[in-house]
Amino acid sequence: MNNPYKTSWTKYAVLAASIAGVMMLSACSKPAATQNTTLQIGYQKYGVLPILKARGTLESALKDQGMQVKWVEFPAGPQLLEGLNVGSVVFGEVGEAPPIFAQASNPNLVYVANQPGAPTAEALLVPKDSSIQRIEQLKGKRVVLNKGSNVHYLLLKLLEAHQLTLKDIEVVYLPPADARAAFERGAVDAWVIWDPFFAAAEQQIGARVLATGQNLVSNYQFYLADRKFAQQNPQVLKTVVNELNSTTQWVSQHQDEAAKLLEKPTGLDANILKSSISRMSFGVQPISAQVVQQQQAVADAFYQQKLIPKQIKIQDAILNNDIK
Repeated sequence: MNNPYKTSWTKYAVLAASIAGVMMLSACSKPAATQNTTLQIGYQKYGVLPILKARGTLESALKDQGMQVKWVEFPAGPQLLEGLNVGSVVFGEVGEAPPIFAQASNPNLVYVANQPGAPTAEALLVPKDSSIQRIEQLKGKRVVLNKGSNVHYLLLKLLEAHQLTLKDIEVVYLPPADARAAFERGAVDAWVIWDPFFAAAEQQIGARVLATGQNLVSNYQFYLADRKFAQQNPQVLKTVVNELNSTTQWVSQHQDEAAKLLEKPTGLDANILKSSISRMSFGVQPISAQVVQQQQAVADAFYQQKLIPKQIKIQDAILNNDIK
């Protein structure tokens, strides 16, 4: 006599095996389905990346690699690198200082490439009617800047070159918009700032340049990525670096057009942007040993000033993949 429970169990076992097989096939297909096919790029209102975004050439270059591009805007470098840390972007552009602070908390950050130094694109400014004519006259004066930014290092080097230290001045830490307001109303005696804020202050309020970074600092722009994405997508990064390099070459030969592309995102007049673009460096290349050494000097200076809690080794965050 047939056992109905045995028959039911057999049917159940066959059904369960079929379901398990489907689930296994589904699981096997997941890596392909979840493979990263979107390059999330963090950018700011000013720089090469917003120009690359406006021209649309990167999307065309990555189409054959099955990679789409998503652009995510950030107000400044530290926020951009925090976005990279939490995974909202996998690639972005910042100045010298933000990656130094970020590296201490995010070992997954890697340097991919950089633009050549642009030391004249940052400066120490004084009001047009200021009696201050020399760096030595800053002693006892109030100097405003964005804490932990590229210009923080510029100020350190300027003071050092004139036998002064931060203890000889009164440092006021404010972000650019607030710093300009304090500068305009005479609440501070000098402002250390970068382009395009630098160019805007020159043209809009007649700020006078006391010194630039010439012969003192490099002022590199760095392109950084999530380590895992960089290791898994070397060809994508090679394409991005090539497009960035081509874009800077285009900008160098079409500065008026580049300024026009930046008018809307920055809200600045084209003449101001042309001035700042003229101080920009052109070309994008993989990180060299010399650049690592110079970036390490910035990191060491920040550690000595207790701006970062521990010493870091820049070489630990250099991408090993060959993207040349």
